[in-house]
Amino acid sequence: MQLGGVLISESRIADAVGKLADRVSRDYDLSRVVLVGVMDGAVCFLSDLMRAFGEPVDVTTVRMRRYDGTEGGEVTVSLLPPRDRIEGREVLIVEDIVDTGETCAVLSERLSELGAASIDVCALLDKPSRRTHDVKATYIGFEAPDVFVVGYGMDCDGVYRNLRDVCVLEGGESELN
Repeated sequence: MQLGGVLISESRIADAVGKLADRVSRDYDLSRVVLVGVMDGAVCFLSDLMRAFGEPVDVTTVRMRRYDGTEGGEVTVSLLPPRDRIEGREVLIVEDIVDTGETCAVLSERLSELGAASIDVCALLDKPSRRTHDVKATYIGFEAPDVFVVGYGMDCDGVYRNLRDVCVLEGGESELN
């Protein structure tokens, strides 16, 4: 596999992040919201999004894994926030990409069990054509074509997360998360 062309430039990403923060700020009382970033893929998106708010916002992370390289597998959750961070709160799941929707479905169920008052999804990228679970991202930066993407936190076996743009990985299958 080799790195292909730029799908979404750094400047377009920055513009989309600002617009998403504005929408979330209009829709929520930020003092009641907790952003739950799905690591490791959402690390850049979560970082930029939380800094785009004009007021303090509570942020935590979860650690989940769905694929190995470009191959899909079972969703595993290895780290969840404590109940007192979630219970009674408006939760905004911050995802790098929503593909099949399985990761968001599993995480939504776990956050509901922790007592979340509401749960929405904010994703940099959305691939509705690949959806296998009934998950809808409320806040979407970009709709992505059915290609494997890397950069801006997204990787292939831990490589390419550091790219400032979202790029196509030639020879990779589509994401599976």
